[in-house]
Order: sequence, then structure tokens, then C-alpha cells
Amino acid sequence: MSKEEPVRRRRRRADADRSRGAVLAAAITLLDERIDASMESVAATAGVTRQTVYAHFPSRDVLLNAVVDELTRETMAAIDALDLDHGPALDGVLALLDVGWRGFEQHPLLLHLPLSLEQDERHEPVSDRLEQLIRRGQRTNEITRDLPVTWLIPALIALGHTAGDAAGANRLPPRKAAAALRTSVTRLLAP
Repeated sequence: MSKEEPVRRRRRRADADRSRGAVLAAAITLLDERIDASMESVAATAGVTRQTVYAHFPSRDVLLNAVVDELTRETMAAIDALDLDHGPALDGVLALLDVGWRGFEQHPLLLHLPLSLEQDERHEPVSDRLEQLIRRGQRTNEITRDLPVTWLIPALIALGHTAGDAAGANRLPPRKAAAALRTSVTRLLAP
């Protein structure tokens, strides 16, 4: 093998990473505008061929899952930037939910995804942070002890989904759905 071969391979890998990133960014932009955007329109927006899109994402479902994974990473980075270890626990829960809701506002596609894209493992990092906050709040009597943490966490997630569904189906404007979520969470967690 020549000395140039590893350099060529790294360059090809870097090109592939760039094209994958461009496809993902284009998909997020287009799906925010139209949830039914085609793979062809994603390719055109990304400035790549349809074959390149399919080389990275063999089906629309694979692409949608990659989009949700990317947006989940962004949301978790924003949550991790919060100082959830200090201050009132309920304020931390509400701040965490606000970050998640901003994700819905910035990326309306999240309100219109098929239910098949809901995966419990995507909730795990959020559930872990909620558990820490709820347990801390229960220790300091800020959050009810009448309900177990193992019930409160899925209840909070379900409330978030209910608010998202209401906004996505135009039953409530997004701001009112967010306000209803905050009120419901505050009442649920009150001691």
C-alpha cells in the first residue's frame, strides 16, 4: 500500500461525512417546512444526488430516525447546559421541559412525526435527569412524595406528548399547549 492510500481513504471518509451532514441538515430544514418532503427534494436541497442520499439513508424511515436522533442530541446538549443541580427542583423540571418545548418550536417536524418513531431509549436521558430532579425535590419536600418517581416520570413524558399532540393537531396554539403543560406539571408535582 502506498503512503497516499490512507490519505485518500481519510479524504473519502471526510467527503462522505460532509455529504451525510448536508443531507441531514437539508432534511431537517425541509421536514420542518413539510413533513412529507421527498427524498428527491432532500437531495436537491443538500446539493447531492438521490443515490448519495440513499447511500447514507436507505429509506425515508432511516432518514427520519436519523433526523430525530440529531434533534435529540441537540436538545440533550441544551438540557446539559442547564444548571439542574442547583435551585428549586421544580424550577429545574420546568426548565428542562422548556428546553424540550423550544425544540418543538424550532423544529415543527417533531410535532408531526409518525408514532413509530417514538422510541423509549430516546426518553432515557431525559428520564434520568427528571429522576434526579424529582428525587431531590422529594427530599426537600418541594415535590410530592405521595406519588412514586416511577409513576411521575412517565406521567410527565405523557403530559409532554399530550401538549405536543394538541399543538401538532392544531387543537391548541403551541404557546397555549406549552402553558398548559407547565400548569399541569406544576399541579402534578405539587406537594
